[in-house]
Amino acid sequence: MATKGTNESRDPGAPEQGTAKVRFNSANLKSSYANFCNATSTREEVVLNFGVSNDWDRTPQDMEIELSHRVVLSPFAAKRLNTLLQKLMGEYEARYGELK
Repeated sequence: MATKGTNESRDPGAPEQGTAKVRFNSANLKSSYANFCNATSTREEVVLNFGVSNDWDRTPQDMEIELSHRVVLSPFAAKRLNTLLQKLMGEYEARYGELK
């Protein structure tokens, strides 16, 4: 008979010991549109600025971007985001074709 806490007494579909279950609470989630993103970094953080450009018929030197959100990440979180976006874009291009 297996004792509590051993692998034999666990549900085979249950997460491994030490693995946290993640629940997403979207009660306060807000969606935003951005057609512009700028990134900068320091040794301690990566900063992503998101905004919208409405200057469709102006020359490039007259372009104005209305920034709406800034996301500050640790370099480790930025690396995970990079990996996630590369995987997502690979799946997108496999489904819809390569983006030029």
